[in-house]
This record gives sequence, structure tokens and C-alpha cells, in this order.
Amino acid sequence: MTKIVVPGELVASSPQGMEFAFVENGKTYSSILGLFDEANPKLIPLEGAYIPVQYDIVVGIIEEVKFAGYNVDINSPYKGFLSAKDSRYEYELGDVISAKVREVDEVKNVDLEGARKLVGGEILEISPAKIPRVIGKKNSMLDMIRAAARSEIFVGKNGRIWVKGGNSALAARAVLKVEKEAHTTGLTERISAFLNEEVNK
Repeated sequence: MTKIVVPGELVASSPQGMEFAFVENGKTYSSILGLFDEANPKLIPLEGAYIPVQYDIVVGIIEEVKFAGYNVDINSPYKGFLSAKDSRYEYELGDVISAKVREVDEVKNVDLEGARKLVGGEILEISPAKIPRVIGKKNSMLDMIRAAARSEIFVGKNGRIWVKGGNSALAARAVLKVEKEAHTTGLTERISAFLNEEVNK
């Protein structure tokens, strides 16, 4: 059973070492607005900025070209850096890329690797906390949207989603519907019904 909790709400009557929670007087409380999974006790944030983690795949935008490499906007309070010597291609200001977070140091310098240019298409930005819902279990939600819209879709952990080709407008509407209803149950069935209805109009 999953329920929505607000900051300060009791989630366990004993102390739990849980992310996004704090312990007071031997009880555990949520420190965020999020979903609490009672069966497998954990908190999932519904809002919040993207904080880079090693090995995350992100969608970035080249915002500065330097001799040594590129500063990359990764939709975070922290900037990404792609070294020129680690890059097989040359990029220009405004290029959209996918990349992997190679390393995040203690002062949150974010080194990227494995970049590739995403040509054309459009970018959607949603709350990074909702990205797992857009992907779904074993890619189920994402595969369903891809199949219905016949679009190429690339999802970054940083809340950016690149969509190209097919019915990209339908793909975008489906993604935004997932974001809006991420906290609800039966989401997969509703998105499936929505896509079927739109495709068969």
C-alpha cells in the first residue's frame, strides 16, 4: 500500500534509517512531500531538484564551450562538465546531449562521459522525482508510450525527456499526464486507456 505523506508526518512508530526521513523521540517522520511505500518501507519524493548521482543517465544542454571541454546544463543546481579528451565529437553551444555521470565529488563537481548528440526532436522537462513513474517497472510505462506514439524517446534521470518523430504531441501529453498523476494508483491502466483512445480516434 502506497500513500501520500507530507513533511512531518509519522511513517513509523520506531526509529528507521530511511532516506528523506528523520527520527524524533524514537519515531520516524517524513521530511518531504512524497509517497510512502508501507510494504517495503521507503519514501519517494514527489518534488525537488535533481541531485546528480554517479552512473545516472542525463539529458544535458551545452552552455559553454571551453578549450578543455564543455560546461553542461543538467537541470540541476550543479553544472556538468564534459572533458574534450573524453568526447568523440565536437559540440556547439545549445547542442542537446545524453551523457552518463562519471563522478560527483564532495563539492558537487559533476564529470560526464559517454556523451552523444540528440539531433532534432524536442525536450520535455518534468519533476525529476516523477521520472521513475514515466519509466515504470522494467520500462513498462515508457515502452507503452513509445509503442503508441511511435516516437523515439530518451529519458534522463534529471527530469528531461527527449522526444522525436512519430506522434510526438501524443507522447508529450502522455508523459505530462504521468507526471500530473504520479501519486495515484492504477496509473498504468489509465495511461493505457488514454493512449488507446487517442490512437483509435
